[in-house]
Amino acid sequence: MDFVGGGGRVQFLQAQLFPVCTLTASSGGFLGSFLSKGLKTNQLVVNTDEKTLRPVARLKEPRDLFALPKDKDNDCSQQAPRWPVECQVIEERITHIPYVPAQPEPLNAPTGNELKPRPVGEENGIVVFSYSPISAVNYAKPRAKKEEESSDESDYSSDSRNDSTPPSRSTPVRQPAGSRGGKLNSVSKMINSLDNRSTSASLDEDIDFDDEYDYDTSGAGCGFSGEAREKAIIKDLIEEKKRRYMNAAASAEEKQQHQQQQQPTAGASAGHNSQTGSRSESKPKSTSTEKSNAISEIDDIWKNNTSEYKPASPRYILSQFGKKVTKPMIDRLVDQGDDKHLTTGTASGNQKFSRSAVGGAKFVTNCHPMNPEEYDGLEFESRFESGNLAKAVQITPTYYELYLRPDLYTSRSKQWFYFRVRRTRRKMLYRFSIVNLVKSDSLYNDGMQPVMYSTLGAKEKSQGWRRCGDNICYYRNDDESTSNNANEEDEDNSTYTLTFTIEFEHDEDAVYFAHSYPYTYSDLQDYLMEIQRHPVKSKFCKLRLLCRTLAGNNVYYLTVTAPSSNEENMRRKKSIVVSARVHPSETPASWMMKGLMDFITGDTTVAKRLRHKFIFKLVPMLNPDGVIVGNTRNSLTGKDLNRQYRTVIRETYPSIWYTKAMIRRLIEECGVAMYCDMHAHSRKHNIFIYGCENKRNPEKKLTEQVFPLMLHKNSADRFSFESCKFKIQRSKEGTGRIVVWMLGITNSYTIEASFGGSSLGSRKGTHFNTQDYEHMGRAFCETLLDYCDENPNKVKRHAKLFKQIKKIRKREKREQKALKLQKMADQGCIMNDKLKVKRSVEKSVS
Repeated sequence: MDFVGGGGRVQFLQAQLFPVCTLTASSGGFLGSFLSKGLKTNQLVVNTDEKTLRPVARLKEPRDLFALPKDKDNDCSQQAPRWPVECQVIEERITHIPYVPAQPEPLNAPTGNELKPRPVGEENGIVVFSYSPISAVNYAKPRAKKEEESSDESDYSSDSRNDSTPPSRSTPVRQPAGSRGGKLNSVSKMINSLDNRSTSASLDEDIDFDDEYDYDTSGAGCGFSGEAREKAIIKDLIEEKKRRYMNAAASAEEKQQHQQQQQPTAGASAGHNSQTGSRSESKPKSTSTEKSNAISEIDDIWKNNTSEYKPASPRYILSQFGKKVTKPMIDRLVDQGDDKHLTTGTASGNQKFSRSAVGGAKFVTNCHPMNPEEYDGLEFESRFESGNLAKAVQITPTYYELYLRPDLYTSRSKQWFYFRVRRTRRKMLYRFSIVNLVKSDSLYNDGMQPVMYSTLGAKEKSQGWRRCGDNICYYRNDDESTSNNANEEDEDNSTYTLTFTIEFEHDEDAVYFAHSYPYTYSDLQDYLMEIQRHPVKSKFCKLRLLCRTLAGNNVYYLTVTAPSSNEENMRRKKSIVVSARVHPSETPASWMMKGLMDFITGDTTVAKRLRHKFIFKLVPMLNPDGVIVGNTRNSLTGKDLNRQYRTVIRETYPSIWYTKAMIRRLIEECGVAMYCDMHAHSRKHNIFIYGCENKRNPEKKLTEQVFPLMLHKNSADRFSFESCKFKIQRSKEGTGRIVVWMLGITNSYTIEASFGGSSLGSRKGTHFNTQDYEHMGRAFCETLLDYCDENPNKVKRHAKLFKQIKKIRKREKREQKALKLQKMADQGCIMNDKLKVKRSVEKSVS
């Protein structure tokens, strides 16, 4: 059963069943027995009305409709990750053994004298790994006559820019016969046929498309096989694309220089200058006409003519925003010219998501330009689940500059890294510099270290992920003199470098490096399927499909509660909603969620009491698409999903839309006692909470701070109440925490776990590991039971905590007031000093 959110199918069933229900109410027992015996399906429930004693048909609730199919072994279906079709994926599944160090790993102690090498670029080195997802799919329709373009029957005319439906993929762009276009035409046909095996989020993943279509792999006219021929053609196509970008950049510079040298004057002289300028320009360009003609044949393959891909025109902007839009605003919104479009953005930033397939691209090209026989350095790889590394440049035999890929279909968010290194050599000190990070500050300057996993270390010593790196430094790439004079716009465009040294323990090892402990979509599915297969846990845990993402990946939610035959007891239970991984790179959130799920499905007395008292709705991964492709923050829409909770667009942000719909339904049915969204933080140590203060309601004032303070009491060496904040900022109004709070949920929180470590108690100066994050998930559950316990002793404790919070806030207000007065006094002293200096200068002058 295929449900992309389920909305369209439910509406169809309602349209089909409502007439039946009307007939049932008016007619006798024949239709009733027919409904109960003949039409009763998995979607339809027939009940008897207590007053009229007539059968009434209704649809099941959506949570019942979204039940995953089970096989004979009581197992839910597990889906292979679906990738955008431009992503290349290596076949092997990356798995790692679980590991917790015997002692907490200490934070790194910076000396202040760490080396800060400036990026030198690939011009001064050797590119040893280069991977950027590039789409070679043709979206353009065939060139039509002018009469056909102006016809009203055209499906993709200029008047249909708002249509979000992608154009037909069946017809490739026609190329001149006997030219290179024939080869490109075959590539276009081949990739268009690949489109048919890949699907959008609306298709069922159980259908196998790989064997459904035959490709032309005869290799006629070539001296090698069809598959090799197609790979060679794609490689040539990518090379042509790179060459085209280089030529476009060169022509743009020429044009700019020419315009600066020959600016037209007023009147007839302007026309004369433009004519002579065009003549003089044609002479030097005549030498490059052959190149432009050669690459013009592939232009149509790489251009996008749909409303989804084409830059907005002034006419379109006026139609969308009204006639009062100023020309400067139009100029800002319109992409001016092909040259700018080609030279300013990366291949990833100029595209938008279109289709997905299990395993991504059909072919995997060679991303290692160097000949293995001639190159004896490190071998890099990132084309696996959650991996992110775009380029590796060897500067010296032991120094490598690394470049991260931005979030797919954007040019932003470069912070998460996860890659593999092979062909290592022991007793050699290597230096890695990741040179295109974007955050202005990081915990790497405050003792944090990246994590490393050695394959041979796991086999020989059973060691898993552990902290690594020496001489760690995070700094801005610009010179200090330049950065001091930089304005805010330059600050936003600045890049930063993380540099560290590493010494490998084994020769010829496969070593993985990451920003934090990875937790992939496949890891989550393995864990959820274990719960479903468990003979005891499966009795009180129900795995459901909330929706499917744009790429067609499943968004699961787990319902955990003690079963009861009494409906009144079930209605009395309030629900607890917990979500995680709306930001793909924040893997500590998944480890906290794992600890919560381990505890709440366990056999302890506290877990049993919680299951009898609450209905837990857990959404462990809100953004599986971003997790799969290795994004830092965004989904495949190029947007931050944690700013879309006010959206009404179900098709674009399905996981957010259905999570919010689920919360609304729970509020109406049983009430929501608490909502918590799990995140990770890259600039602060410890674990803390963001909440929403209740200023306008005097009865609820400061009540939202009781639970975080109790959590601090239960986990004092990891959780910091002082770091908690409860202000509501206008820039965060689209987040889940604030939107759910606006629905009436007082206890609406975001819990933030540091990528680094703790500065509290016995854990001061140590890194967090996966066990610490899982412990916080367990502490969350234990604190929840204490918070909701109606025992009189617990109620008294709450009252004491409430008074303690009031004292803390009053003390903070006094301290803030004292700071303000001190600042004013300091400013007054400065002003007095300035006046004294001015008077003394005036006296000396007089």
